Amino acid sequence: MTDAAMVYVIDDDNSVRAALEDLLASVGLPVRAFASAAQFLAQPLADVPACLVLDVRMPGLSGMEFQRQMQTLGLQLPVVFITGHGDIAMGVKAMKSGAIDFLAKPFRDQDLLDAIHQGIAQDRARRLADADRAEIGGRWQTLSDGEREVVQLVVKGLLNKQIAHQLQLSEVTVKVRRGNAMRKLQLSSLADLVRLTEKLGV
Repeated sequence: MTDAAMVYVIDDDNSVRAALEDLLASVGLPVRAFASAAQFLAQPLADVPACLVLDVRMPGLSGMEFQRQMQTLGLQLPVVFITGHGDIAMGVKAMKSGAIDFLAKPFRDQDLLDAIHQGIAQDRARRLADADRAEIGGRWQTLSDGEREVVQLVVKGLLNKQIAHQLQLSEVTVKVRRGNAMRKLQLSSLADLVRLTEKLGV
């Protein structure tokens, strides 16, 4: 679980950052700690599954404000909020915005670790899905315009004869384009083709 992962901590309290660094190091989780969101943004992110532990209230940009900005900034890190001043309404708002958990200080170490592991697992799954879509998209780009036309009609349920009539092609040409597309997409069945086009949204 901890191989090739990273935990980022943003908290303006030096003692909290030090305590969290010690806790995460004790379970083998790599960690980088920052006193502010600005410091965090100034550093490149490691290209590994990660989770962000974020203090709610900090001078300057607050944790809640930073969470709202993350999507605009292209940051898709799962967030675990920690706070010494939180309330139920704030926690509900954070969770609705996609936070993994909202922990009030003092919290149990294990509750934080469980939330972080959940965040890392979620980010790992997202990264794998993104890589899969990118790989599939690359295969789709190898198709000719004619092959894509045929594929799009195939997944709508049309037979080769119907596709040939609609595109004003010979049935042989449709069969050739369909076969080429399946080969380029590395697929062997219509069900696989339907699933691939659904993933791509085509």
